[in-house]
Amino acid sequence: MSYRPRIPSPDRRAVLRGSLAASAALTLPLTATAAPAFALSGRPRAAWGVQVGDVTASSALVWVRSDRPARMIVETSATESFRRARTWHGPLVGSGTDFTGTTPLYGLPAGEQVHYRVTLADPDDPRRTGEPVYGTFRTAPARRRDGVRFLWSGDIAGQGWGINPDIGGYRVYDEMRRLDPDFFLCSGDNIYADGVIEPSVTLPDGRVWRNVTTEEKAKVAETLAEYRGNFRYNLLDDNLRKFNAQVPSIIQWDDHEVRNNWYPGQILDDVRYTEKNVDVLAARSMRAFREYFPVSTLHESSGDGRVHRVVRHGPLLDVFVLDMRSFRNANSPGRQPDDTTGVLGAEQLDWLKRELSRSRAVWKVIAADMPLGLVVTDGATNFEAVAQGDPGAPLGRELQIAELLRFIKHRRITGTLWLTADVHYTSAQHYAPERAAFKDFAPFWEFVSGPLAAGGFPATALDSTFGPDQVFVRAPDRANVSPMESPQFFGEVDIDGDSGELTVRLRAQGGSVMFSKVLQPGRVGQ
Repeated sequence: MSYRPRIPSPDRRAVLRGSLAASAALTLPLTATAAPAFALSGRPRAAWGVQVGDVTASSALVWVRSDRPARMIVETSATESFRRARTWHGPLVGSGTDFTGTTPLYGLPAGEQVHYRVTLADPDDPRRTGEPVYGTFRTAPARRRDGVRFLWSGDIAGQGWGINPDIGGYRVYDEMRRLDPDFFLCSGDNIYADGVIEPSVTLPDGRVWRNVTTEEKAKVAETLAEYRGNFRYNLLDDNLRKFNAQVPSIIQWDDHEVRNNWYPGQILDDVRYTEKNVDVLAARSMRAFREYFPVSTLHESSGDGRVHRVVRHGPLLDVFVLDMRSFRNANSPGRQPDDTTGVLGAEQLDWLKRELSRSRAVWKVIAADMPLGLVVTDGATNFEAVAQGDPGAPLGRELQIAELLRFIKHRRITGTLWLTADVHYTSAQHYAPERAAFKDFAPFWEFVSGPLAAGGFPATALDSTFGPDQVFVRAPDRANVSPMESPQFFGEVDIDGDSGELTVRLRAQGGSVMFSKVLQPGRVGQ
């Protein structure tokens, strides 16, 4: 079955309007540029680095961006010497995809380190090739005893806090890279398309935060070129490019890829926007998102145009990536006694139930781009997430979550836990029916971590409909605390191959583990 977002399809010319003008050239940090003699040779360059996404036991997607039309060529090998390399002929990249390209790899060995290099060739003369760009990743294990370890977080370059060269840029990515995880799950807000990056910001203590700036970050994104420029912005950071070359990703999206708190059908009254139709903005953003991230369901060879998907990472783990943005109903006070659309849409909910019931993995991580029991507001009367502050029986979007939780309990689906970011602090919530207004579900955990490079915010209220007990929280005491004033947060999940135990660690930038929890396998609820 093919799934499409509830976003009405705008006229193609509307999507592309304003995108035909060339985007301003971005100046990469010196470490990312080729030597001048090489740059002047007229050969294609891949200065934006490489990425790998949606890795399984036998497959992966490799991404690159060129500075001109080029043929993408990928070589893989079991060794850094690239003896007995296998060659993959990728697409011809050009202006139609902002010179980005993705090549699918199949038939890879399970549980092995794969070395790869991407070479860009002149389409008119294949002998004229650019300097190769190197990367590595591990495929998912075929054997349970090998174990799995991954990181998750979200929220990058938000609230005006961009790449600050004075503090070494996005240093948290270097810290995460050194942990050498099997993959990284980004829980959304990969960019802040609605967030302007000023050259400098004065902090409350008088210090000055200095940003790398670009033309596309000088205003809210509206055109396709501006959305593309937002996705390119983070790749200006050397730490992130090195991280991408070593750690594969599983990417989902949330609101700031388009604009704050958006929903399908929304018409804006924001004076910063000349394009008021959010569906047009969302279509432009999705095109740029598809161009800049290697996502299996968005790839032209096998994808069906959706973000939600299952990434199977061996016998221990399935990751269920949700899209809580494209199918939702309008933000509202959330008190509807009957709501079949909810935050997932009816088709995505059916898909999630079906895939959860089919899963044979020991652990089933539900990767949500928004929390369940944390009250996230949208203005004075509306709510942005699932919870709406009413502690009673499920209403509004809570009805859909209640249906899912009931399904998990009655089908005796074991090993589920929820991971998310979004709220710009870190916390751990245990949900249990004995504390809840709605009781027909099995206990489960939800872990929150973020931001990675954005402002920190105070903790929000809890909604007791599903009985959350917040056993840990660390958050600033005021809004929009800069990364110079408060550490950034990310989470770590470590599944032991022998026992099957899953350990969650909530980490702060700087190396500290603030909270950890060990969960036992084979249980319907924890």
